[in-house]
Amino acid sequence: MHAPRAATAGRTASPSTARLINDRIALQLLQSEGPLTAHQLKTMTGLSRPTVADLVDRLQEAGLVSVVGESGARRRGPNARLYGIVADRAHLVGLDLRTHSATVAVADLLGRVRVERTVPIGPDDAPDEAVERSLAAVRTALETARAGTPHTVAVGAPGLVDPATGRFGDTGWIPSWHAALVAALRERTAVPVLLENEVNLAAIAEQRDGAARDRDTFVLLWLGHGTGAAVVLEGKLRRGASGGTGEIGFLPVPGTAALPSADGCDGGFHSLAGSAAICALAAEHGFLDAAGTVPGRPGADDAPPAEHLVRAAAEGDAGAAFLDALAARIALGVAAVCAVLDPGCVVLGGEIGCGGGDVLAGRVAGHLARMSPLRTDVRAGTVGGRAVLRGAVLAARDAAQAELFAPAG
Repeated sequence: MHAPRAATAGRTASPSTARLINDRIALQLLQSEGPLTAHQLKTMTGLSRPTVADLVDRLQEAGLVSVVGESGARRRGPNARLYGIVADRAHLVGLDLRTHSATVAVADLLGRVRVERTVPIGPDDAPDEAVERSLAAVRTALETARAGTPHTVAVGAPGLVDPATGRFGDTGWIPSWHAALVAALRERTAVPVLLENEVNLAAIAEQRDGAARDRDTFVLLWLGHGTGAAVVLEGKLRRGASGGTGEIGFLPVPGTAALPSADGCDGGFHSLAGSAAICALAAEHGFLDAAGTVPGRPGADDAPPAEHLVRAAAEGDAGAAFLDALAARIALGVAAVCAVLDPGCVVLGGEIGCGGGDVLAGRVAGHLARMSPLRTDVRAGTVGGRAVLRGAVLAARDAAQAELFAPAG
């Protein structure tokens, strides 16, 4: 890892600005590397010993850093003290909103989840009831974690999110209680509430903790009940003018009976790679019988049907034809993305992408290589079913640290 460059007062910044920059760099190192001694901070930042001593004192006074141990079994004294971020300095809430559920996680300032809770939302539940049930889950999770008032809340949900306003765009297909819940959180908590598209948050999770850790440019292709994509270019999430970057379900592709419309994505890529289309494709290839079970595998696990089918096909030989046909469909969407963006890496996420694993990713890569001259690494997502929730926690952590990691000099 290359340590960030510290500021030197009088050469690149005023004394007060230099202190702010150096303090933030030290905190970023403590977050990424874990507890460090003053000597290690000096080595990594290139700052002088007195400057490091001053910044450690400032960060301790601000309640952001404390002594968490000593370095080495035989060492004692000030030089051996290990300094670490005070994780309980702030608590964060991440929310993953689905059509029939809301999952909440309470985490500390380092992003470590303390409590996680899911509340089901019935298809016949009134929007107000769904909102109150979700808010109760947030309160209960905070109480269980003994967290008090959170510093920041981040919410992941399907649909367009206007990057200028941080509110849902004009998308009629999302449950009405999603917008009502975000509004209630903003009104009742009096803390920052960030709203982000669910696939964008999954991309953050894959970049920090998953398959794209070595990439600053990649596309996450979400394959689940629906389809979507997130675009990360040069380390930055790209949302588009209206938050619509990655609405790949609307992409016109060959092999469908119609074209998508402004009111729905039927006829677009969604009609080839959404969960209903995957189940129909499995039936065409004899990998799904009339009872909805996989031949040779009576009964089903708790996974959604499409995920169950893809996982079963990837684990054995019986579903090879079905899996290859699905990979060919997915490759159409990937090829279109690559022709426009040339990201060099595409991560297959969502329940289908993760369920198919390396086997599905390899087949998609093979079909893609025959369609596109662009060299593209196709990978399976590794964060799994909690990618959206993990991304929400990370987004909340980033926002909280952006404020807290700039103490007054």
